[in-house]
Amino acid sequence: MTDDTSHRPGPVDLSRALASFDSLWSPRIVARVNDYDVRVAKVRGDHVWHVHEDTDEFFLVLDGELLIALREPDGERTVRLPAGTAFTVPRGVEHRPSAPDGARLLLLEPSGTSSVGDRREETPAHVDATTGHPLVL
Repeated sequence: MTDDTSHRPGPVDLSRALASFDSLWSPRIVARVNDYDVRVAKVRGDHVWHVHEDTDEFFLVLDGELLIALREPDGERTVRLPAGTAFTVPRGVEHRPSAPDGARLLLLEPSGTSSVGDRREETPAHVDATTGHPLVL
């Protein structure tokens, strides 16, 4: 029996949610808060340089380590996020998440936000260009 928890109220076990899929850079929607999706994702390697013109992007590292390279007006920098840390990429800032050794993330974005932003480099085959997939347990 499948259990689509993305539209049913109740607790969501994030460990179980993350165990329900293997795809990398392919977020699953675990809940909705007002007009926002709460997504979980497994990641490894590099994402793509991209920009969300009209929204911030919130990252919480559940496990592993995430690096987020940022292209800001005063130059490039990389933010290191070990497990248990959070960071918000401001709208309009070009960024590229990466996780050389893999990580598990919780993301918060307005529903319908593309995982590869509004403006991006060519999307590599290992990155899923999606607005999030329903979680099916």
